[in-house]
Amino acid sequence: MRHNASKTLALIAMLLPLAASAHTGADGGVHHGFATGFLHPLTGADHLAAMVAVGLWSALAARRAWPDLLWAPLAFAGMLLVGALMGLAGVQLPAVEPMIAASLLVLGLLVATRIHLPAVVAVAGVGVFAVFHGVAHGHELAGEQGAALTLAGMVGATVLLHAAGIAMGWALRHANAWLPRVAGAAVLGLGATLLAQAI
Repeated sequence: MRHNASKTLALIAMLLPLAASAHTGADGGVHHGFATGFLHPLTGADHLAAMVAVGLWSALAARRAWPDLLWAPLAFAGMLLVGALMGLAGVQLPAVEPMIAASLLVLGLLVATRIHLPAVVAVAGVGVFAVFHGVAHGHELAGEQGAALTLAGMVGATVLLHAAGIAMGWALRHANAWLPRVAGAAVLGLGATLLAQAI
C-alpha cells in the first residue's frame, strides 16, 4: 500500500510540470460542452494541483472521517461555481492569476504540515481561493455557446479531483511522514513558479 502511494505521488510530481499552462487562453478559447469542460481542469497544472491538494489536505488533517473530509472540498466546488458564474457575468476581480498562485502556496503548506483548521476557517479560506479559480474559468467561457454544459463538466471534474485527493490523503495518513511533505512541497513549488510568472 505504501509503495503504491509513493509511486502515485511520484507520477503526479513528474506530470504536474508538463501540464503547466496559464489560465486565459490556455485551451485556445475552445469550449464545447460537457466533455471539454470536464477535461479543462485536467489540462492546467494550477487547477489540477489545487483541486487535488484540497482533497489531500482534507484527508490528511481530518480528525474524523465525517464531516471533516468534506467541508473544504464542498466549499471549493461550490465557490468555484460561484466564481465561474461571476466570470461569465463579466465581473472583474483584481490579481486573479497571483491569487491562484497564492492558493497553491497556501494549499501546499497545508498539505505539507497537515494543519487542522476549524471548519469555518477551512471553508472560508478555500472558498476565497476557489472564487478566483472560478472567475478565471468564467472569463474563458464568456460569450461561448453551451457555457452551462461546459461549466457543469468543470464542476464534475473538480468534484472527482477532490475525491482523488481525499483517497490519496486517506491512504497517506499512516504512511511515512515525508510523503505528504513531498506532495505539499510539489504544490508549493508550482505555486511559487506561477506567482513569479504572474507578478
